[in-house]
Amino acid sequence: MATAQAQRPLTALREAARSTPPGPSLRTALAAPGVGVLAEVKRASPSKGPIAPALDAVAQAEAYRRGGAAGVSVLTEPSRFAGHLDDLAGVAGLGVPALRKDFIVDPYQIWEAREVGAAAVLLIVAALDVGQLADLHAEARAAGLDVLVEVHDAAEVEATHAIGADLVGVNARDLRTFEVDPGAFARLRAALPAGAVAVAESGIGSPQDVRAVAAAGADAVLVGERLVRAADPAAAVAALVAAGASIVAGASTVAGASIAAGASTAAGASIAAGASIAAGATTAAGASTAAGPGDATAAPVHATPSEPPVSDPTATSPPAHGDTSAASPPAHADPPAGRTTT
Repeated sequence: MATAQAQRPLTALREAARSTPPGPSLRTALAAPGVGVLAEVKRASPSKGPIAPALDAVAQAEAYRRGGAAGVSVLTEPSRFAGHLDDLAGVAGLGVPALRKDFIVDPYQIWEAREVGAAAVLLIVAALDVGQLADLHAEARAAGLDVLVEVHDAAEVEATHAIGADLVGVNARDLRTFEVDPGAFARLRAALPAGAVAVAESGIGSPQDVRAVAAAGADAVLVGERLVRAADPAAAVAALVAAGASIVAGASTVAGASIAAGASTAAGASIAAGASIAAGATTAAGASTAAGPGDATAAPVHATPSEPPVSDPTATSPPAHGDTSAASPPAHADPPAGRTTT
């Protein structure tokens, strides 16, 4: 990055970047009904080593697009993830919302992303101090980019409130051990800022995993290694998208059944009530005839409407988890001092 800045200072980069419109909103795409899939392009990771060294970023992203991905996350960090800014430029050129995934520590990286047509950048709370996080978040918003703010624990969640984050990712992978905690998203979800789009990161490898985090309140999932290793990445994405859509469909079915049941109950109650009135009127008339004028001992008998049917809440419960041991997306580590990213 130092070399790039020496060749073109930040002020010049900003001016050039502003002439290029940012990509379509990633936040809007992930907030759509269902569980949005943010599919990742990466060739390697610190925890797994080389994954797909010869991966064509644009071809991979095009497959994700065909499968229905809401957006594409592109690793641009070269030393640990074998990524490059050119990968981001190529993917953004497809017209999909593209996220620059890197150790963003300088405004220069934000404007590089804007210049090549990215829609968003990643800020990792664990890699920044409070002041850096606030400044970089504000810089990205000024550049017209969405910001995916990544957290790992409750203390980091507090920082998202302070900066007004509206797109927050919960990474279930421990940065020190690289272990994945399947319960991390569910544990932190309620503490995220109100109205923020919530993204579950790491440990998502199957439709069952998507359903599980959706049940915990996820709006979207970020999936990397599972898709990079898939023989048919378009089909793999489509399966995850379908799992997220089934959550919405199931909810709609339950809601519709409840409305229908309610309507049936109301109709039944009306019929029963009408029948009661009619029956009561007949009984009263008969009683009056038999007892004679002035006899008030006869009274109508009212029918009782039946109880409404109760929907089975287990109908939309997600299936048990499958084995996801080989499907973890990349972990993040603190950026090394003086690292050059471009």
